[in-house]
Amino acid sequence: MFKAILFDLDGTLLNIDMEIFLQYYFSEMISAAQEAGYQDGKKMVEQVFNSTGLMVNNLSSAVLNEEVFMGDFLPRCKYPETEVRGFFDNFYEHHFPLLQVHCHPFPDIPEMMQSLFRSGFKVVIATNPVFPRSAIQQRLKWAGIGDFPYTFITSYEEMHFCKPHIEYYEEISSRIGVAPNDCIMVGNDVDEDLPAGLIGMKTFLVEDMLIDKGQSGLIPDWRGKISDMINFMKKLG
Repeated sequence: MFKAILFDLDGTLLNIDMEIFLQYYFSEMISAAQEAGYQDGKKMVEQVFNSTGLMVNNLSSAVLNEEVFMGDFLPRCKYPETEVRGFFDNFYEHHFPLLQVHCHPFPDIPEMMQSLFRSGFKVVIATNPVFPRSAIQQRLKWAGIGDFPYTFITSYEEMHFCKPHIEYYEEISSRIGVAPNDCIMVGNDVDEDLPAGLIGMKTFLVEDMLIDKGQSGLIPDWRGKISDMINFMKKLG
């Protein structure tokens, strides 16, 4: 029925409330900045937030998300690029792992994933690519599914677009070589995950940690709890 299965990560494969998590994330980044000697650490982190917003809204296929972020962030923070990149590398290696306490794995997700790989599906981690690959890989590990050979993981180093833009889903389809109508997108956010349906992908809305701001009016092809999603995937396998 499908050749590729695209999974959102946060709230779909990992029990994490991103609204709460991001508060701890930015607080930890401020601490890391102050620890590194940046007296304007809070202002620096505020610029991370602002440059991320610009990156999310970018629709140019000529620049990667990372390039959009750094192109806006570096001139505004006024620190050398090598120093800034060193700070972020250190943050994700030593500080980001401390945030694991604010999330939990969902039961049975690793077994579901193993079944899908045994069945030969292309599996994509279609998380919003506003984080570097290292931060996404860590969250996959927290979910207990970090060691699978995914066909593609959308990170800010490799993607040109973000959710909820349809260009994000078109880029995934092109990257993995699978037509949209042979893909299914699974996620918990109506406004960010269901736009996949606008280019012909089927969609499954996970309701346990549902996010619905009522802005898109989009309707999934299937919906249910995580247990329903797991059963659905077992039938596909």
